[in-house]
Amino acid sequence: MLHFFVRRLLPFAFGVLLAAQPMQAQPARNAAAQPRALPSDQATTIQFRPPAPERLRAFREQREFRYVTVKSEMSAWDLLWQRFWRWVAELLETQSGQFLWKYGIYAALLAAFVFVVLKLMQVDITRAFGRAPARAPLSYDAQSEDIHALDFDTLLRDAETTGNYRLAVRLGYLEVLKQLTDRGLIRWQPDKTNHDYLFELPPGALPEAFRELTRQFDYVWYGEHDDLTPDHYAQARTTRLAFQQLLVASRRAA
Repeated sequence: MLHFFVRRLLPFAFGVLLAAQPMQAQPARNAAAQPRALPSDQATTIQFRPPAPERLRAFREQREFRYVTVKSEMSAWDLLWQRFWRWVAELLETQSGQFLWKYGIYAALLAAFVFVVLKLMQVDITRAFGRAPARAPLSYDAQSEDIHALDFDTLLRDAETTGNYRLAVRLGYLEVLKQLTDRGLIRWQPDKTNHDYLFELPPGALPEAFRELTRQFDYVWYGEHDDLTPDHYAQARTTRLAFQQLLVASRRAA
């Protein structure tokens, strides 16, 4: 029984003694902790690694990354051409487009070659399409005409009187060719072109004046301008007379 009370009272008495002793001051746990100095970074220099251009391009093409709509500064005409060439590029990426591009170039080159050959042979291409050039009422054969056998004064007067100005332009041009031939400046042949005579002329003022005269003649005769007005013919006639006066002046100077 005594042993029982001793075991019960000893812990109680020990607790009373501890409570009676003064408590020592403990460091406050809630006090602000002192900052701890971190060691310096000993790592190597950081290198910037940009992403690959292909990856950036892939990101830009995604709709999720298009945050701002930029208004184009191109005009409507430029935008139209841009869309057209984009459509051509997309067409050429197809199998049929590649076939057309591959063999279309050869076809175009062949057509250009045939056209040049026919022009050099002086073949009338318009007849192949069922369109024959209008024929002016000539008193001679225009294909086998001999400029030395023509009376240009009479023929020109008749053409101008009847209002056949297209024929008058041709006769005036042939008269110039005869005068150049008589001077020995060109060698006239029926199968030569007008531009062949241009390269035969000596350097000076004559080639440039003859080029303008030839340009007007080609426009009127080969352009089939049967409705040439008197004012237009007067301009062509003035150009021809100016060339003939230049030819006379150059002859006197020589």
